[in-house]
This record gives sequence, C-alpha cells and structure tokens, in this order.
Amino acid sequence: MSDFSLLIREWYRPNKRNLPWRNSDNPYFIWLSEIIMQQTRVEQGLSYYNKFISNYPTVQDLANASEEDILNDWQGLGYYSRARNLHAAAKFICNELNGEFPNNYESILQLKGIGQYTASAISSFAFGECKAVVDGNVYRLLSRVFDIDTPIDSTIGKKKFQQLADELIDCKRAGEHNQAIMEVGAMICSPNNPLCMECPLNELCLAKEKGTISQRPVKSKKVKVRKRNFHFLIYQSEGKTVIEKRTASDIWKNMYQFPLIEVDNTDKNDYSKPWKDASFQSEKITHILSHQKIIAVFHHINHLPEQLNSNQQIILQENIQDYPLPRLIDKYLMDFSHLF
Repeated sequence: MSDFSLLIREWYRPNKRNLPWRNSDNPYFIWLSEIIMQQTRVEQGLSYYNKFISNYPTVQDLANASEEDILNDWQGLGYYSRARNLHAAAKFICNELNGEFPNNYESILQLKGIGQYTASAISSFAFGECKAVVDGNVYRLLSRVFDIDTPIDSTIGKKKFQQLADELIDCKRAGEHNQAIMEVGAMICSPNNPLCMECPLNELCLAKEKGTISQRPVKSKKVKVRKRNFHFLIYQSEGKTVIEKRTASDIWKNMYQFPLIEVDNTDKNDYSKPWKDASFQSEKITHILSHQKIIAVFHHINHLPEQLNSNQQIILQENIQDYPLPRLIDKYLMDFSHLF
C-alpha cells in the first residue's frame, strides 16, 4: 500500500474544494475551522467561519469577547459546548501563553475542547508535524479500503485505525496527506452511494472487491436517546415578553429561552398548568439532538407573569434576537413570526 498517500494526494490537488482555511497556515484560523466544522456540513459551517474571522480576527479578539456575544454568533450551529470551549481556550492562550498559539501536537492537545484528531489536524496543517488525522471520513475510508470489521467505536478499533493511519501518512507532506484523506472520504467515499468509480483508491479497495462496502464501517454501540417534554410559556403584553437564561449544566447552557416547564409526559392531566388560559398552543414540535429527543409545545399567554425568578427578565419582543437562542427557539420564532 505504498501508493496510498501518492494516489490520494494526486487526486486532491485538482479536485479539492476551495475552502478559505486551506489557503492559510495560521493556526488560529485552522483551529477555528476545525472546531466549527465538527458535526457540521461545510456548506453550513462556512458562513460561521467567515463570521468568526470577521468578528474575531485574532485569538486576542476572541478571548476579549463576552461569552454571550460568542454564543450569539454561534446561534444555529448547535453543540454549544464547542463555542464555550473555544472561548476558554482563547483565554488560556492569551493569559497563560502570552497570546502565542501553541506550535506542536502535545501543546495543542492541552487546549480545552481539543482532542487527538483536532490536535493532529492543526499541528500538521499549520506546522507540518507528522500526525495522522482520524475523523469520521477517515474511519469510513480506511474501513472500506482495508475491509476492516473491527468496530470503530471500540477501544481496540480506535487504536487499530490510528496505527493504520500513522503507517500510511507521508511525513514529508503530512498536511497535504491529511487534507487529502479527509477530502476523499467526504467527497468520494460517502456513507451512502459512494463514488467508487471515481475513487483514486478504487483498485486497492478490499471492501469493493468483497462486496462489503455497505457494511463498513462497523459500529458496536447504540446511542441511547433521552426523551424530554418541554412546555415553553410565551408571555406577551404591550410588545413585551419574558425570557430566561439557562444556567444549569445541561443543553444550551448560558443561552436564553422562554420560561420553561419540563414534565415527564406532555399529556399528564394532573399537572398544574399555568398555560390553561393560553390564547394559542402550538402542536407538539419534535427537535432532535445527538442524544436527546425533545417534544416541545409553545403556549402564548396574553399577559406578563406577576413574579419573575432570578434568571428571568422582561424584554421588548423586537429585541429577542439580541440574545443567544437555541435553534429550537429560533426556528419557532421564524415559523410562527405572525404570532410574536
């Protein structure tokens, strides 16, 4: 398999997508791109990358920003812990590293929110360090090319795939190799309907030869999905409404929502419902997160509450977008703008 790196790099040069972070060896820009693109399609993440580069052109700008501003700019991208970790790491770089981004794998790995893959990507792209990346695209590509049935989510599997990736990388061209292997995985060796006839590794692919492409990669663990039932109370009077800040260690921490009551079952009849006189009640809206399924109902109430708790505040309805909102709330406001 000595041709592996050469084949993917030769394909990559004329076929790669023109992405702005690929035209830079600035570790800060590369770091931003890697964090933003986690669990995110490039088409969606690109606008966020450009926004962050514009609003926070240096790591110092990011560190000096408020968490609320960062969460607001992150709104709609999901996995908000990424934004909080990004902010914490920027502060660490400025306060502990004199504003200098770490320049090697081991040091990068110490930043909050950065794991083995991200540290390998930054160190190889920005500094040419010989560290092989293994992300979801690489797992899929390697499992097919080498017809590996070891589960990628097992301890043994993670070690096996990392060792294989380490063996395949061309250390003289580490950055280009890593970009190429991920790009082939993303653009050619897709989860469904891979473009095998266009693949530069077509003649080397054992899964294609054995007819096991659809069975690779193998996963052993099933994700347990937690079901939650949310009732949001939309108080409205004279152009004003109530929002509250989520402060618990849960989804959407430090973001804003309408006052919320969470129940065990949305159809419970013995629950004291403050929304009994609501002027409008939405149908149940399903919102899917990686490990949670939220069933949400929004209740419009034509008055303001008599009392607020410490996390709640009254604002003008027209100003609600000045606050970082979870995607569920933001989408509801878009879909039901005639009611708000």
